Amino acid sequence: MWLYLAVLVGLYYLLRWYREKQVVSHLQDKFVFITGCDLGFGNLLARQLDLRGLRVLAACLTEQGAQQLKGQTSDRLETVILDVTKTESIAAATEWVKERVGDRGLWSLVNKAGISMPTAPNEWLTKQNFMKILDVNLLGVILGVIEVALSLLPLVWKERALYFGVKITMIKPGQDGYVQY
Repeated sequence: MWLYLAVLVGLYYLLRWYREKQVVSHLQDKFVFITGCDLGFGNLLARQLDLRGLRVLAACLTEQGAQQLKGQTSDRLETVILDVTKTESIAAATEWVKERVGDRGLWSLVNKAGISMPTAPNEWLTKQNFMKILDVNLLGVILGVIEVALSLLPLVWKERALYFGVKITMIKPGQDGYVQY
């Protein structure tokens, strides 16, 4: 019995070692499109992937966010302005991505657009504050993510690659300072 257990544990560690040793080759030829790169997770992911040598196509909401990100990264990273709540902005960004990747396709698509501001005790917020957050995070991101994904997934499938729909919201029921929805 103990011998079987030792063999299983040994096989587990052998498989784990083998999987950790696998490396993706030619990273400098791979394109990754990331939405929500002004701040936070999207910004950090774009900078980290750029450091690893990937060709990052970063979508920012503001020109200021795009310029700041370009100033912190190499020439491999390119930025585009994208508002996920507007269909025409998504269409323009899709065409921009198609021009950049050509016939190579996207190695990965990471949808991470969203806002969490303003944050304050609920008593201080107005209906418009809640509506803005819901417009972007619920309607913009859910429907925008679907629209971005549908327009860019053919490029992802061409590369037989990865799609990530990431949504991290600030939902903390009963805690002051966080919008609840």
